[in-house]
Amino acid sequence: MTLHYDDLETRSADARRAAQETAFLAQVARAMTAEGSCLVSDGAVASLDDIIKLPVLRKSQLVAWQKDKPPFGGLPVSNLAHIFQSPGPIYEPGGVTHDWWRMGRFLHAAGVGSTDIVQNCFGYHLTPAGMIFESGARAVGAVVLPAGTGQTELQVQAAHDVGVTAYAGTPDYLKVILEKADEMGVTLGITKAAVSGGALFPSLRDWYKDRGISCLQCYATADVGHIAYETPAMEGMILDEGVIVEIVTPGTGDPVPEGEVGEVLVTSLNPDYPLVRFATGDLSAMMPGQSPCGRTNGRIKGWMGRADQTTKIKGMFVRPEQVAALVAKHADIDRARVVASRDGEMDVMTVRIETAADDAARFESSIVETLKLKGRVELVPPGALPRDGLVIEDARSYE
Repeated sequence: MTLHYDDLETRSADARRAAQETAFLAQVARAMTAEGSCLVSDGAVASLDDIIKLPVLRKSQLVAWQKDKPPFGGLPVSNLAHIFQSPGPIYEPGGVTHDWWRMGRFLHAAGVGSTDIVQNCFGYHLTPAGMIFESGARAVGAVVLPAGTGQTELQVQAAHDVGVTAYAGTPDYLKVILEKADEMGVTLGITKAAVSGGALFPSLRDWYKDRGISCLQCYATADVGHIAYETPAMEGMILDEGVIVEIVTPGTGDPVPEGEVGEVLVTSLNPDYPLVRFATGDLSAMMPGQSPCGRTNGRIKGWMGRADQTTKIKGMFVRPEQVAALVAKHADIDRARVVASRDGEMDVMTVRIETAADDAARFESSIVETLKLKGRVELVPPGALPRDGLVIEDARSYE
């Protein structure tokens, strides 16, 4: 097997940016054809740098659009072969043209190729995960056992009978299969695992390694497909070549400095489905430098939690967007963090404001206006708040 999937993985930063800019501008033009589209602003979008001028597209908006104009909210979709449904409900298109979700890049990095039979334990029912990984397996020439989930004894028997060598599925289900095989006295030939859809804890990866199984994970969503992936170098997740990824302050579209935790926005460059600045609701951070595996694209640290930190305080929901609005009201606020705590049996909201100002009272009316609640105000100097992606912290104990 060749080291890299294609030449795109090792191209220069300038070549990658030029290609992405062309694809990005074309994608924005497609998105603008949607009737009533608010994906783009009135400002000129002439280069990739202008991406920050565009509004963030959140799942809640997409759900509302789809209810108004089913099934895809009026967005221009082409080469449609499947329609999937994810919780929400939200509907996603699927195509069968070569590697439509770009998953082959990850499977290649995981060592899966034309000599492998992949037991695909992602679901095939309504949601697209099963088809996403199947299309990737086809792209690398592997044979697929479309196993789905459940019926573990049958899964073990099939894996043994057909000679499965690789697993695709959630991180923990492979352990269930292997332990059932042990119970049944059946030896399986799985040596590779490509996982997603849940946290791969180091202890579980080590458990697989002890059984001679190399396990790598990727980050993907039903909406945009493959986003980032691990390689054997095991240093972060390399961004897929078919997406543009931004890390922004949760609740906003404002980029954070490299290395700081924020919400993942993805612009898909798939011309069949133009999603621009789509908010995944996940937290991550960009990593400096380049992977030692030789791939030259940027890297993220992987999944680091959820950005949707909406929290109920005193019976009222406080959302990241409201915190962002508070910051936007005052030029002398660098950032803010809402902390929910308890005083006896009562909720307490403390708003920690990073500022050089020394008069907390001047922010009180804005807090009530934007957060709809009164709260304590604590001023901290610039740089004092943690750069961990949290704008709302729930410090209450629920035990």
